[in-house]
Amino acid sequence: MKRSYLSLFAGLLATSFWAFGAEGQNFTLHSPDNKLTVTVTAGNQLQYRMDYNGKPIITDSPVSMTLADGKNLGVNSRLQNAKTASVNKEVKPLYGISSTIKDQYNELVLNFREKFSVAFRAYNDGAAYRFITRLPGTITVNAEQVTFSFSGDYPAYFHIAPFQTSYEENYTYKKLSELDSAGRMTTLPILVEVPDGPKVAILESDLLDYAGLFLKGTKGTPVLTGALPAYPKKVHQGGHANFNLIVDERENFLARTQGSRSFPWRIVTIAPSDKDLLNNRLVYLLASESKIGDASWVKPGKVAWDWWNALNLYGVPFKTGFNTETYKYFIDFAAQNGIEYVNLDEGWSDQFDLLKVTDKLDMPEVIRYAKEKNVGLILWCVWHTLDRQMIPALDQFQQWGIAGLKVDFMERDDQVVVNFYERLLQEAAKRKMLVNYHGAYKPTGLERTYPNNINREGVRGLEWNKFNPQGTTPEHAVSVPFIRMLAGSMDYTPGAMTNANKTDWRQVFERPMSQGTRCQQLAMFIVYYAPLQMLSDAPTAYQREPEVLNFLKPIPTTWDETVPLESKMADYVTVARRKVNDWYVGAMTDWTPRTTKVKLDFLGNGTYTAEIFADGPNAHRVGNDYQKTTRKVTRNDEITIEMVPGGGWAARFTPTP
Repeated sequence: MKRSYLSLFAGLLATSFWAFGAEGQNFTLHSPDNKLTVTVTAGNQLQYRMDYNGKPIITDSPVSMTLADGKNLGVNSRLQNAKTASVNKEVKPLYGISSTIKDQYNELVLNFREKFSVAFRAYNDGAAYRFITRLPGTITVNAEQVTFSFSGDYPAYFHIAPFQTSYEENYTYKKLSELDSAGRMTTLPILVEVPDGPKVAILESDLLDYAGLFLKGTKGTPVLTGALPAYPKKVHQGGHANFNLIVDERENFLARTQGSRSFPWRIVTIAPSDKDLLNNRLVYLLASESKIGDASWVKPGKVAWDWWNALNLYGVPFKTGFNTETYKYFIDFAAQNGIEYVNLDEGWSDQFDLLKVTDKLDMPEVIRYAKEKNVGLILWCVWHTLDRQMIPALDQFQQWGIAGLKVDFMERDDQVVVNFYERLLQEAAKRKMLVNYHGAYKPTGLERTYPNNINREGVRGLEWNKFNPQGTTPEHAVSVPFIRMLAGSMDYTPGAMTNANKTDWRQVFERPMSQGTRCQQLAMFIVYYAPLQMLSDAPTAYQREPEVLNFLKPIPTTWDETVPLESKMADYVTVARRKVNDWYVGAMTDWTPRTTKVKLDFLGNGTYTAEIFADGPNAHRVGNDYQKTTRKVTRNDEITIEMVPGGGWAARFTPTP
């Protein structure tokens, strides 16, 4: 990597300290392709603006950070110097949607006499900034001013939810000015549509030892401002089955933290077209590098999941439920089909004492049997129980040989919970355990810093079809790849084998079904990125569908290359992904039928065998209906994809010897 530092202004080098007038001094930062320009003004108020292809996107937006000692970093601050750098390198993640990521950007760092800096970076597909402090001891952050002043009152997709949330609402489409400041906030990411311009998303990365970012509106204007949860002062056990810790009272500060540190990146991504959103990696690139050393033991894979299907095995010679025989069946199913893990969800232990195993289950026998079959076990836990018992519980799990944990019901992202995430990942890594966070806030690049953070929910997933009258709709299913998946991996938990059209779908807790077709469920295994990917239905449901099971078995959960194809936010999505020499293509539509054409020019040279699963001629009536076909293709061919309402299409392309 070549890294060079140049002075932006010769006069700046000639003077050790520089005082600016009220109007301030402007600094201009360009993306490597010169399409994106970030202009930073350092004066009485530090602020920035962004232009893309010469068109204003974000106008002057003030930023600052207020400390408890009265310092307001970014207001009346004295600039000491400015440095720039240009970086062009490749990052090779342990796993992801591609085996390499191009990390190319230009950087501006403004250093102030008050012992802080603000770093700005401009990439071809977005820009970001962060505060960096060099203060002694411990500091208390009372507030952070985060502003996104858009150049027009554009329509946007918001995830409007209570201030503390598990990120499991549907998206709302409205103008920026309609997100008013009267208690209505949106979680991140949000997606803004600039007419005759790019799609613009707001995210954050490298959230460590701090509070997560929400956004609120300014009534009647297209200005969004940051809102961060204050440090909890008083909590009580409550929520669903007392699995949550509900905050009753908060302090008047956001965080107490080290005085010398970097704060989270505030990101604005730029996508010329909808499909470009499907391959943006800025959240990952801006996260801190791994802190756990050797991570070769981290193994992505598929999981046979018990909870969604309510342990409903059928055609077996025993009564199914939370018992040893049922879990042995799950383990056999996993072993026979190359599925790496089996999940034991709620019920294996007392939810409030992880050292007290249920007497319904012979846990030593289940553990022994899983080891014999070379299948890893993942245990579900209530977060505050695990937090209270962390060391003895993890030691017990390590002794058992548990592969990972599914930790649930945090539903907050104040500093206390953010620190719990990191503390658990540190302790789990010492014991070579994976962690899958449910009831969680959006990803912020933590999987780069702690690769054992193997997946994250933080999405309205398939489980909502069990307990909500609206469930999870195909429109939502074709929205989350463009918004939520921008932040990182997504444990949506696909794989329903009972599939219904819009009229016939019903909410049934014990025997749930999907909205949309069988082929839409298959496509999710390709479209949705999940290093730990659940098979949500029962083993017997898949065993009665051998064609489907044989298609699902070899689908990877991580990829060497991703090629977004023709897609439109909230309408339809098409993605091609490669693992070694095999290509997979997944397509999904909302409740509107679609016909689209896909050029196969992403394939390599030679002939490929295409195994295709398409909506059947009666899939609009019975969602289970599909047609499987096989054909020979080359990179010069074009395939027509036809999808019924709520439909999908999935294919594997294997090189022909």
